[in-house]
Amino acid sequence: LNMSPAMWKWTCLVSHLLLSTTVSPLGRQQPLHPKRPFITFTGEQAEGNFNHLVVDERTGQIYLGAVNRIYKLSSDLKVLVTHETGPDDDNPKCYPPRIVQTCNEPLTPTNNINKMLLIDYKENRLIACGSLYQGICKLLRLDDLFKLGEPFHKKEHYLSGVNESGSVFGVIVSYSNMDDKLFIATAVDGKPEYFPTISSRKLTKNSEADGMFAYVFHDEFVASMIKIPSDTFTIIPDFDIYYIYGFSSGNFVYFLTLQPEMISPPGSTTKEQVYTSKLVRLCKEDTAFNSYVEVPIGCEKNGVEYRLLQAAYLSKAGAILARSLEVGPEDDILFTVFSKGQKRKMKSLDESALCIFVLKEINDRIKDRLQSCYRGEGTLDLAWLKVKDIPCSSALLTIDDNFCGLDMNAPLGVSSMVRGLPIFTEDGDRMTSVIAYVYKNHSLAFVGTKSGKLKK
Repeated sequence: LNMSPAMWKWTCLVSHLLLSTTVSPLGRQQPLHPKRPFITFTGEQAEGNFNHLVVDERTGQIYLGAVNRIYKLSSDLKVLVTHETGPDDDNPKCYPPRIVQTCNEPLTPTNNINKMLLIDYKENRLIACGSLYQGICKLLRLDDLFKLGEPFHKKEHYLSGVNESGSVFGVIVSYSNMDDKLFIATAVDGKPEYFPTISSRKLTKNSEADGMFAYVFHDEFVASMIKIPSDTFTIIPDFDIYYIYGFSSGNFVYFLTLQPEMISPPGSTTKEQVYTSKLVRLCKEDTAFNSYVEVPIGCEKNGVEYRLLQAAYLSKAGAILARSLEVGPEDDILFTVFSKGQKRKMKSLDESALCIFVLKEINDRIKDRLQSCYRGEGTLDLAWLKVKDIPCSSALLTIDDNFCGLDMNAPLGVSSMVRGLPIFTEDGDRMTSVIAYVYKNHSLAFVGTKSGKLKK
């Protein structure tokens, strides 16, 4: 066995949470062993949904973000510690939050929905961000969930005003000789003046330090953030960028997104709104965010387009899959789930596809686009910039695999879509989640479905 104990516990946990059947290569459902016991955990009845789950890769212990609660569970789902996060009196229109200054809006008891849950291994703490008070975070000690800090007195401490659990995604970039960084991506819910859609923040060693969650760089003209222009909302009133997944690899941080666009269908003179799935890439060391590039991603099988991203997971290729893809066993592979079409984000069709992308191929496409733009070819081509025809500027320089941008030709969009390789489709029970890892040179994927089934 070459699987780590933590990975095995996580795999078992997925099985326990989804309580399901497996699918044979021929597509026949195989019943699980009838005598195999399932370990389950049920929270307080009044709490509503569980929102996020992280597993400590060192101990196998589980942290569960719920409505008004953070749980610490053993690997066999026994409750070790509970930390209360709400409810409290609040109003989403209070900006700044009423804990900072008096708010004239009526305050009502409000649930705290967990929106982000991350383990900061370096400082042995849990970052738990909720929906109360415009999205402030608690830093909790991993051992006993003791509150180490709860920054709330600066505008940088309010991460997102959205009250949905799937609205924020964070990626920690760790360093051995300096403070870590936290890249945060969030829907802004029509408030671009309050919240950047992507930013990089300081993770100070001291949980109560004044600079916790401050932008990595910020002056009068430049900051470590991307803000959606207010003009965009005049074209698409309900515009937002929804972040489905995020990760770091090599010198870059990546986010997978879903965002609306206005397009003109073939033969039509009017525009209609559709949703496009895009991968966003930033250099880890780019404090001015000049390296921002986004590229459309999607999948097609037998003439059917799968364009609405549902879930994603980064894994390695493994020796067997690597041979068929003509890459190395340690190359990064993105496992993605898309549903059919691209028009209905909130009511995705049940037809879905599991597709894989070789990350290096996406990076090569981005490098080609950067090279052509710095030759002065084309426009910046970003849907969320109101002026879509800003021309690329020519500059004589060499753009290699790790190019991190200049204060020109940024932010940049890639116009042509990168298509994934479809490896499995499901027509009736939409796939909604995916996890993958390498076992004995094989790349394995577990997929969860809308009805609560697990497919291996």
